[in-house]
Amino acid sequence: MAILKKQVQHIASLARLKLTGPEIKKYQKQVSKILGYVGQLKKVRTKNVPPCTGGTELKNVLREDEVSQSREETREKLIKAAPLREEDLIKTRGVFKK
Repeated sequence: MAILKKQVQHIASLARLKLTGPEIKKYQKQVSKILGYVGQLKKVRTKNVPPCTGGTELKNVLREDEVSQSREETREKLIKAAPLREEDLIKTRGVFKK
């Protein structure tokens, strides 16, 4: 499946990447190959194949959660560590701005 140059540029803008002309061509080829491979995988008959569970008998080791600091202490540390803040709020760059 071939991907268009415009689609690569759109994906790059969503990821906030600035690509050069040669990079766009490179990624256009790479993404097209990936989508072609996914197309091949879609053709594989898996109707009677049971789902895999990881192929290992390892189990998670669980423990009880322990509070090491109060919420207020944690909150204060996080706010102090933020590069931009306004009073007790953390300022971030707008997500939907270009």
